[in-house]
Amino acid sequence: MNTNTSTHIVVIGNGMVGYKFCEKLVAKEKSGQRFTVTVFGEEPRAAYDRVHLSAYFSGKTADDLALAPLNWYAENGIKLYLTDPVVAIDRKQKEVRSHHGIVVPYDYLIMATGSGAFVPPVAGVEKEGVFVYRTIEDLDLIQSYARQVRSGPGRSRGAILGGGLLGLEAAKALLDLGMDEAHVIEFAPRLMPRQIDDAGSGILQRQLESLGLTIHLSKSTQEITGNDCITGMLFADGSSVDVDMLVISAGIRPRDELAKSAGLDTHPRGGILVNNSLQTSDPAIFAIGECAVAHHMIYGLVAPGYEMAEVVASQLIGEIREFKPYDMSTKLKLIGTDVASFGDPFASESDGRTPACRTIVYENKAKGVYKRINISADGKELLGGILVGDADQYNMLLQTCKNKTILPPDPEDIILGSRGGEEAGAGIMSLPDEALICSCEAITKAQLCHEIGENGHDTVEALKKATKACTGCGGCTPMVKDLIQGVLKAKGVYVRNIICEHFDHTRQELFDLVKINGLKTYTDVLNELGRGDGCEVCKPVTASILASLWNENILAKDRAPIQDSNDRFLANIQRGGTYSVVPRVAGGEITPDRLIVLGQVAKKYNLYTKITGGQRIDLFGAHVGDLPAIWEELIAAGFESGHAYGKSLRTVKSCVGTTWCRFGVQDSVTFAIELENRYKGLRSPHKLKSGVSGCTRECAEAQSKDFGIIATEKGWNVYVCGNGGTKPQHAQLLASDVDRETCIKLLDRFLMFYVKTADPLTRTATWLNKMEGGITYLKAVVLDDVLGINEDLEREMQLIVDTYACEWKEVVENPDLRKRFTHFVNAPDLKDPNVAFEPMRDQIRAKEWA
Repeated sequence: MNTNTSTHIVVIGNGMVGYKFCEKLVAKEKSGQRFTVTVFGEEPRAAYDRVHLSAYFSGKTADDLALAPLNWYAENGIKLYLTDPVVAIDRKQKEVRSHHGIVVPYDYLIMATGSGAFVPPVAGVEKEGVFVYRTIEDLDLIQSYARQVRSGPGRSRGAILGGGLLGLEAAKALLDLGMDEAHVIEFAPRLMPRQIDDAGSGILQRQLESLGLTIHLSKSTQEITGNDCITGMLFADGSSVDVDMLVISAGIRPRDELAKSAGLDTHPRGGILVNNSLQTSDPAIFAIGECAVAHHMIYGLVAPGYEMAEVVASQLIGEIREFKPYDMSTKLKLIGTDVASFGDPFASESDGRTPACRTIVYENKAKGVYKRINISADGKELLGGILVGDADQYNMLLQTCKNKTILPPDPEDIILGSRGGEEAGAGIMSLPDEALICSCEAITKAQLCHEIGENGHDTVEALKKATKACTGCGGCTPMVKDLIQGVLKAKGVYVRNIICEHFDHTRQELFDLVKINGLKTYTDVLNELGRGDGCEVCKPVTASILASLWNENILAKDRAPIQDSNDRFLANIQRGGTYSVVPRVAGGEITPDRLIVLGQVAKKYNLYTKITGGQRIDLFGAHVGDLPAIWEELIAAGFESGHAYGKSLRTVKSCVGTTWCRFGVQDSVTFAIELENRYKGLRSPHKLKSGVSGCTRECAEAQSKDFGIIATEKGWNVYVCGNGGTKPQHAQLLASDVDRETCIKLLDRFLMFYVKTADPLTRTATWLNKMEGGITYLKAVVLDDVLGINEDLEREMQLIVDTYACEWKEVVENPDLRKRFTHFVNAPDLKDPNVAFEPMRDQIRAKEWA
């Protein structure tokens, strides 16, 4: 690399961004284009991963955190000086001088001096036992002092000054160090005030407190008390806390002192001013990372720092590239709790004159989950959001926001898709080619697809080596995995989608093996066909398979613990910890007497009532201990379970057909009731919905259902694999003008074929979309029996029909099963005092009018 005609580049700073610049430049170096690169770092070690610095207390070593071994620099012709910071820049002579007196000339100077910990001017901050949280050396000092504190008399007490991202990372360090008490002191009235709102912060605070942290909010530290060593902290409101050590993590301050002494323009509040090309006021000097002020702000995340490194490296080889305002969305796992924000997380619902956006919030305090999305006033565009406790949807939400993807008709489905387990949106393959999958390395979907499809890098590890994707924060890894599967499937490569690490089988394979071996309990299935103890993925899958095959009570034997939470209580758990009761009303037809019973039960147990879109009446707010009693009264009136909680048939919606409608050509109500009663016990990979319309005016919306029937003058048209919800899709025509008996026979085959072959939590529309040959192949199976299995499918469905039993009734009549439905085992009649009743809106309005 070293030649007399080479371009001399000096990099001041060997942190993550300084190293990334070197890596980018090495990768971009073209034939005949030579650079001489010299790097000065003030720390005693080469660049390391500061993002995962707290892992140092969990057993990671400095070598584990290293971004590259020392020999990497020499192998790429880079001269690295450690423990030798630059102390002077001579812009006229274009050279730098280090602490040890080394003078190096430059053609271009890259300032990557980063930032230092901000230490507030608090009296006593210089005392022993007060630390900052920034480098490995800082962590070594903290670890050593904590060991000393723990060995002393009494309880060991540590505190963190700062409740932001860095502060909570430092709090995790105190827990890892085994302190008896760990306090978080925050000046603002909530944790992480720049990333999440009050409600999200409240959820996060409860999660952290459950781990043993004590949170102090709205506290202004006036003095750190003690003689030579810290013994406590005194606050402006007069309160205090006793602590043996303090870690300050109250923010960062850009390292711009060297730039100031060299006469470069800096911001009044700190930071080196740069233009869109990241040039300082001296065109030969660039600033990147946390020391730079670009677009009027300092970017304190690694991803924009890496983008800055890319921009400058590109310019030095002659490519035109500018640094644009960077999205500051981020996802972190703080002390085991997911926290993420993206887009504009705090978009207000009104600017005071006209609506600016709409806000949708889901909050589950029992599970520690908070989700907020802000959408445009017209409901079409995602503007931003906040996720606490469950950030699995972050990547797709971020890409939906950044690419301005049109939202589904019910935007709340993009955060509530987990109600049915389906993935919101059309998935990663629907994103545009320019979508940024890996923000840290600025890797687009198109780049990854090229590497997977054209260069054969079809594993995460291979893509890491080829593109550096997934090597930064790691948040893009789930999307990269999905992209690999999507590209391979598009190329016709068979991707074996095994259930989990405990079963080396697909769902279809496990279904067949369970049937062949006659296995009827989860223990038998795991012992015979799996390994280990199972997990929350394979347990519900196995439960579904057992129910689909044998139709035995899902709570009997060892099947109860493997059910999803809703199935476990034969009711949907709702916000606040109560449950909903949804009796079956086949075809939507109900007698006045049964309507009266529903009203009486609702009044007796103080339940909230609502008529659903599926022609049923939901009763909300039931205590778990009241469920059997409620069911008992409903069963006495002729009701049974509506399976609203299960991956099973929900409803068969109908219009009034020839019973009342002057346009009806067939009796849709009678046929809907017959179909609902036939398939009401069928457990399947996902929920099923159906509709029967009495004419082509389609009032039952049959073409948006998993299976739908539309009356014709000659009989019935059968449609399959339609879905509403997050990804609306019309059903496709399976057969035309068939009679009632043929229609039922075709549905038996279709439904059982779906039950046997679909992946877990896959709706019929997605199942058909993934099926090779699509509707043509499905018709060949169901209509033409090309697989020779139709008699088996019909026989298996008839077994389900013949063995149906109402699960509510079995619980009511079985004392052992009934015992499961209590809030408190040692006080079965005691109700949960935290459960609150949601008043009916007409009651609220009545009070207001009064």
